[in-house]
Amino acid sequence: MEEKIYPCLENFIELATGHDYISVCREIVADLDTPLTLYHKLAAEEEFSFLLESLEGGERWGRYSFIGYRPALTFCQRHNEVVIKCGEESETIKTRDPLPELAKVIEKMRPARVAGLPDFYGGAVGFFSFETVKAFENIPHTVACDVDGADAWFMIPGILLVHDNLRHSLSLLCLVKVGKSRSDAEKLASIYDDALSELDEVVRRIRQPLNWVAPPKMEEPLTFVSNMSQAEYQEMVSKAVNYVEAGDLIQVVLAQRFKCLQSLDPTAIYRALRLINPSPYMFHFNFSGERLIGSSPELLVRKDGRRVAVRPIAGTRPRGVDAAADQELEEELLADPKEVAEHVMLVDLGRNDIGRVAQYGRVQVEELMKVERYSHVMHIVSHVEGELRADLDMFDTFRACYPAGTVSGAPKVRALEIIDELEPTRRGPYAGAVGYFGFSGDMDFAITIRTVTVKDGISYFQAGAGIVADSKPEMEYQETINKASAMRRALELAAQGW
Repeated sequence: MEEKIYPCLENFIELATGHDYISVCREIVADLDTPLTLYHKLAAEEEFSFLLESLEGGERWGRYSFIGYRPALTFCQRHNEVVIKCGEESETIKTRDPLPELAKVIEKMRPARVAGLPDFYGGAVGFFSFETVKAFENIPHTVACDVDGADAWFMIPGILLVHDNLRHSLSLLCLVKVGKSRSDAEKLASIYDDALSELDEVVRRIRQPLNWVAPPKMEEPLTFVSNMSQAEYQEMVSKAVNYVEAGDLIQVVLAQRFKCLQSLDPTAIYRALRLINPSPYMFHFNFSGERLIGSSPELLVRKDGRRVAVRPIAGTRPRGVDAAADQELEEELLADPKEVAEHVMLVDLGRNDIGRVAQYGRVQVEELMKVERYSHVMHIVSHVEGELRADLDMFDTFRACYPAGTVSGAPKVRALEIIDELEPTRRGPYAGAVGYFGFSGDMDFAITIRTVTVKDGISYFQAGAGIVADSKPEMEYQETINKASAMRRALELAAQGW
């Protein structure tokens, strides 16, 4: 395969007349490295970095993986205050709603669309906390904030790698600021050469041997602590059932949070989660020491061209000990009236969310009640699509679908109020969204579940269960334990020093 560079210098100078930013791309062969080894060689020690991988449908690795670092811009929201840093410049904006400011950032930095670039050639990559919904809906904000994490963290990577698992190729992109040099051909040539030199250095580091040193094995067993006892969780479920019986709502999702008190290596956690719970959305973020490491099975919302989609997951059973037991559990799951009713309700909620932004009559259920199997559990899954209205964009779509009904409930606003009342602490990243808004105008976000947050050396993970009229508190508690088992096992494996 011949190495390629986009754009050429002549085209770069032409593009500079109408754009402040341009992505310079070099495409190379990448059949000897995995996305994980590339991340370790290039980005693991960076203050800001990310790795995105995909195992589609629980069966095969997705085509593209993304690695980003050395951000051209960072965007952080905490306590109704957004801080935007671009190079040496910093701007602070008072706002509850991060979306308009994020939209301005992407529009300002959107580079020229160069022929030959991957479909995703950059954008804002990061996460929203669950509490971001309070910027979109008039929801109480009374629950305790005992872990002071960001409400939203995004970065626009200055260096982006797109790994094509099908073609075994790697696109290396360097985001270049043209600025006031657009009319100076000599200066532009120098900027272009600097970008190529930057990419040369990336290639040099890729071709170095992997220098992985496993963290030391921990001799003592890990200590896990929940933010509530089993009795407290079951009491919370009973209160929610009372609300359902009173007609306040149809369903609400209630979660408990666990923390591991021992400090673990974040890359080891990701490797373990990747091994034992491979999922459609695998991610490892480092936002200046605040880590988000996950393996989410569930799409929140995707925009691809004018098509928008959600993929509700609801209805759960543990995996069986063998194929026959799996089949028996799958049949039991699909025959369970409670699970089926809950799933159909959430499909309707997904249709309503998509219907808020789709053209009238253009919302379809493309797939209904398929069972997908993951490492520790199996789920009922459906797929809903629609055609986006001409006057709306990816930010309108995100707002309409956030948060997912599968992690909040229905009706959504009343469910959010009850979550605020009953759960003892803020959710933070859990049940929020992780993904990207692309320069292309497309986006892809997963629901932040099956995720470990690492802050100040403590690992946090959460799991919830959907509460309806005939919920049994002890069974709902056990469902949260089943869902949390993959994260717990990943932490235990990471502690083994591998």
